[in-house]
Amino acid sequence: MTDAFDDTQAGLMIDTAQQMIDIWNRLTPEKQAALLQRFGTQENALAALVATRLLAPAKP
Repeated sequence: MTDAFDDTQAGLMIDTAQQMIDIWNRLTPEKQAALLQRFGTQENALAALVATRLLAPAKP
């Protein structure tokens, strides 16, 4: 396992994080509150959303 990302991996991570921030901003305050309650901080909630997105099977 490596501690570094290549340019493609870094770009994917940045794009995914930007998409998750956009999604977060569109969530209702109630949904944001539920995620904050579950994950503790906005950063943790966003990390969970990003991880879920990155680990989800690719759609054909």
